[in-house]
Amino acid sequence: MQGVTVVDHPLVQHKLTIMRKKETSTAGFRRLLREISLLLGYEVTRNLELTTTEIETPIETMEAPTLEGKKLVFASVLRAGNGLLEGLLDLVPAARVAHIGLYRDHETLEAVEYFFKAPSDLADRLVIVVDPMLATANSAIAAIDKLKGRGATNIRFLCLLAAPEGIERFIKAHPDVPVFTASIDRQLNDKGYIMPGLGDAGDRMYGTK
Repeated sequence: MQGVTVVDHPLVQHKLTIMRKKETSTAGFRRLLREISLLLGYEVTRNLELTTTEIETPIETMEAPTLEGKKLVFASVLRAGNGLLEGLLDLVPAARVAHIGLYRDHETLEAVEYFFKAPSDLADRLVIVVDPMLATANSAIAAIDKLKGRGATNIRFLCLLAAPEGIERFIKAHPDVPVFTASIDRQLNDKGYIMPGLGDAGDRMYGTK
């Protein structure tokens, strides 16, 4: 699908398979999500702009590559997004963080906002939105609507799993936002869950029902 990058690295796919298993423990799921977020993070940040700076090695002075511009922002869609966020902050510890509190109404499947906190200068930064599941896409679309309303223009979306229906709706709503995912699964069921999927990521990460 145009605008969608599937990260098919063998380690990503292996870890994802273990996460899908229903017998994987809460601790195991949480650990694997943090590990896989590091691998996904390499892909979503692959083409960050670089500049050079003069440094002194133990041998000589050189012009060395360094990230250009203001520090990027990781925007976590609460609560499950925090599982990806932790690993990404291991990768880019100086990144700014935004939190977007959304929950899905189980009757309408629409996203309901309850919290939003973000850096003030989003227009000057790359914003990477993280949420493990792109299912109906209602939460993802609502999160990016909010970020754009606050001035963000350079946005990427990172998820663990995506459904074809969600990708179609997302791209229609935000064609300028590329999607990075570990897998495009078969479809959604009548309750809006991804199939075959891995269940509810938040519940599995935090041991709730």
